[in-house]
Amino acid sequence: MKRLALSAALLLLLSACASTSDLEETRRQIDQVNRQASTRLTEVESKLSNEKLLEMVNQVDSLKAEVAKLRGDVEVLNYNLQTTQKRQNDLYADLDGRLGHLENAGRDNAAAQSQPGAASGPAAADTQASPDYDKALNLLRSRDFPRAVDALQLFIKQNPASPQAVDAMYWLGVAHTAQRQYDAAIDIHRRFAEQYPDNAKAPDALRNVANCQRDLGQADIAKATLKRLIKLYPSSSAAQKAREQLTKM
Repeated sequence: MKRLALSAALLLLLSACASTSDLEETRRQIDQVNRQASTRLTEVESKLSNEKLLEMVNQVDSLKAEVAKLRGDVEVLNYNLQTTQKRQNDLYADLDGRLGHLENAGRDNAAAQSQPGAASGPAAADTQASPDYDKALNLLRSRDFPRAVDALQLFIKQNPASPQAVDAMYWLGVAHTAQRQYDAAIDIHRRFAEQYPDNAKAPDALRNVANCQRDLGQADIAKATLKRLIKLYPSSSAAQKAREQLTKM
């Protein structure tokens, strides 16, 4: 009995020692896993932080590039606006000058008509502008271009044989140009120059064609038109302006 009791006690002691050793090993492994997990978590957090920082830097760079592009676009728009305004002012100045010459010519004709022995009849009547034509020109003077287009078209339709119908065709092209209706203006001024090559306004009609082509972005075609103008009418004021334009294109 004593031997049996001793054996049981020894077995219990060995079992207790084995459990304690396993427990300590388990704790050690748990601590090691915790340390590894903590280290890995720190690495992940650091990586995520760096990635977010890099993403923010990329976003800032992207915003800076976009702002720079917008500034460039604004500068281009400002330049185009200034250029367009200058061209519009030049067109108005040319319009005023030509209408002024027309008025002076009309007064001179009226004075000549009032002189004794002045011509009368159909030939004299041809030098007098009709009320409808005067109305159309007054609309041009007041910059009412849409109504001027309608009035000029109506006058040409109703008075195709009138001497003023030819001039009305030219002014119709000018009215379309003032509204930036470049395709219509090109068509009208081109036909004017082809049908009436000896008309005093033919050189200006070609120059107007070139200007419309330029404003449409057709620089090479505009240059060709200006060169044709210079070749056909080398001594005209329009040709002189065309030479100046070519040096800037």
